[in-house]
Amino acid sequence: MQQKKIPQRQCMGCRERKEKRELIRVVRSPEGAVSLDFRGKAPGRGAYICPEMACLKKAIRSKALERSLEVAIPEEIYARLEQEMEEGKDA
Repeated sequence: MQQKKIPQRQCMGCRERKEKRELIRVVRSPEGAVSLDFRGKAPGRGAYICPEMACLKKAIRSKALERSLEVAIPEEIYARLEQEMEEGKDA
């Protein structure tokens, strides 16, 4: 029996390829709104990032998410990502 292929995505911070479900998806909707998509099902253009603070800092510094989504990322999205990562560490 054929083993199911696991979708891989590249982190915008460390540039490593990882399993899609290990990463956080940042999505730009068709209307241009940027949000976090934890189910990975929201319509729109997605960019992925590891749930690591170091990766987030690299992605912010290099503006990798902004380039990938072709839109300016609001500060509250970065703040929410940081918050999610802090909470994820405690869990």
